[in-house]
Amino acid sequence: MAYTVLFICTGNICRSPMAEGLFRDYAKKNSSDFVVKSAGVGAQNGLSPSENSVQAMSDIGIDITEQNSQIVTAGLVKEANIIIGMTQGHVDMVNLMFPEATEKTFILGEFDQSIPLHEREIADPIGGSYEVYSLCRDQIKEGIVSLLNSINQNNSMASGQSNQATVEIVFGSDHGGYELKEILLGYLADKGINCSDFGCNSDDRTDYPDFAQRVAETITEKEGKLGILICTTGIGMSIAANKVSGARAALVTDEATAISARQHNNANIICLGSNSTDEDTAKLIVDQFIQTQFESGGRHEKRVNKIEPSTKDKLKLSKVDSKIFQVINDETKRQQENIELIASENFTSPAVMFVQGSTLTNKYAEGYPGKRWYGGCEHVDIAEELAIERAKKLFGAEHANVQPHSGSGANMAVYFSMLQPGDKILTMDLSHGGHLTHGNKANFSGRFYEVVHYGVKEESELIDYDNLAKVAAEEKPNMITVGASAYPRSIDFERMGQIARDVGALLLADIAHIAGLVATGLHSSPVKYADFVTTTTHKTLRGPRGGLILCGEEHAKKIDSQTFPGIQGGPLMHVIAAKAVCFKEALQPDFKLYQSQVVANAKALSSGLINNGFRLVSGGTDNHLMLVDVGSRDMTGKECQTALDEAGITVNKNTIPFETRSPFQASGIRIGTPAVSSRGMKEIEMAEIADMISEVLLDLKNIDKRNLVRQRVQQLTARFPLPY
Repeated sequence: MAYTVLFICTGNICRSPMAEGLFRDYAKKNSSDFVVKSAGVGAQNGLSPSENSVQAMSDIGIDITEQNSQIVTAGLVKEANIIIGMTQGHVDMVNLMFPEATEKTFILGEFDQSIPLHEREIADPIGGSYEVYSLCRDQIKEGIVSLLNSINQNNSMASGQSNQATVEIVFGSDHGGYELKEILLGYLADKGINCSDFGCNSDDRTDYPDFAQRVAETITEKEGKLGILICTTGIGMSIAANKVSGARAALVTDEATAISARQHNNANIICLGSNSTDEDTAKLIVDQFIQTQFESGGRHEKRVNKIEPSTKDKLKLSKVDSKIFQVINDETKRQQENIELIASENFTSPAVMFVQGSTLTNKYAEGYPGKRWYGGCEHVDIAEELAIERAKKLFGAEHANVQPHSGSGANMAVYFSMLQPGDKILTMDLSHGGHLTHGNKANFSGRFYEVVHYGVKEESELIDYDNLAKVAAEEKPNMITVGASAYPRSIDFERMGQIARDVGALLLADIAHIAGLVATGLHSSPVKYADFVTTTTHKTLRGPRGGLILCGEEHAKKIDSQTFPGIQGGPLMHVIAAKAVCFKEALQPDFKLYQSQVVANAKALSSGLINNGFRLVSGGTDNHLMLVDVGSRDMTGKECQTALDEAGITVNKNTIPFETRSPFQASGIRIGTPAVSSRGMKEIEMAEIADMISEVLLDLKNIDKRNLVRQRVQQLTARFPLPY
């Protein structure tokens, strides 16, 4: 059976094709039984290798012109015996997309231990001179020589047999255990015992949990019989390995403990400390570990069964519902690989995600803390009370209702508590930046109430407060709404409050988009000017998807009764608890730094787009978003959204003030910076993103340009992993 090597880079048109050609040339010259392939994590199928790559290989007598690009797939990963990436980013991306490939994915440079760690990645030569490509080729060639030496040292590999299927002993060590590991590997090789070495490959400093996890997972997945882990004390390795469900890792110090670990505890991994175990003792320990059998039956088996993985651990989604498991994996991959610029989207913290998946999802709790319709609410009451108190503190409000399932539901509760069907509301027009629940005809708010819209000035595209006051005086609305989903400038809540009071109207401030900025003082707060404040808890707040209502004590009873039982049944206690976590995170000093970066990034991105010739609605931004007028360049928002999505940049089409197209085509695209800021990107990355957006949109029909931009997107996102 042939041994399959898969080389990975980004676009599969430069580095990995050269690696494939070099390795295939070796196999041909040495009559070796290898299958060699290459692919890219961000590749477009069917592209020819770059001109300079072809020339660089031709100069050493190797033809790669027939090697067309392909995207890395599950099939390619499955059939590969070893996967070689050009950079750590490629390895991380493959492991993210295909977790099953972790144990067989490496960086090409790591096979040459003479190369310093910081020099082991092979940089992308794309866009460089021919000399850059030649240097890249030579670096790859050196790496392949080391790779071949490593493969040929393992007889199972050289014979074309999959190491994973036949391995008996799996080794792993950090730098402290490297020397002893190498001794034991040689010792067992001399005995004819098939071993697999998961690293490390030198005494350069490494992190022991990485190797402990790989070995433990290999053993628990039955791809190896027994595992041996070595670090300086053995303690760290044993703790880390036992974090993997099904692993039974024992710290052993002599023959007696090795025998006991197997005989009485059915250990499937032993951990050695290199500073307390000499070479001869280590060999005796390994011999006993391999030879000793578990004393099955009786008290030992009964005790071991008590530490076996629970039913909960065994119930893996991949087995319960493989299709949904795949959906989640695919979406995680999309989020990791793409630049997320939808203004209403963000990445939550791991803590928020953990709470949403907790046992709280099982609890029904109709009513409010201390006044539930069901029993057994003593614990979820605490969660909701914490969420309420934290929300009040965060926004300086007298009363908070944390039960709305969404921002739309929060607005509905306010409308239904204070208005009668047919009452008049004065709201911001959707095409001028408003929201569906601000009286759009397709929404309940436009069907139940008489709606009068206000908007922005045509010349400045800023809210026309003077005209708004005039309209309010003429129309005498029962309620005025203020807030927007696509308005890039600061809102004067104080002026809005005065206008509402002058005509005897209630004021509802919907701050769903800017809540994070309001909470940290980077945007003025409407709390002291508005009768009601509503928001979502995601978007700039970085919490779970849900809603929140703030108001004064005089309206608390009406708001609460209209939320439940008025428009909702049982509250989602897991989401409410996640809101509590979100509010606590938002109360920390670091959260203001994050929000400041969101604003700074938005200004940097808007400046980059303006410098590249695009017109922005209102000329820029004061908050987290911007609205790009693509209609002025004879493009639709829809086609721009599609082209950018194909390049790995996610935005949404959006109408602009005084829109002339249908909302399904639109003349604008909306761009926001919360999600990219959550990944750690800053102003320098925003300039790069502005250039990538411009390259796609200024040559909208050029598919090759999109593909090249997608490669750059992949390189950028690989540097900024998701926060979970």
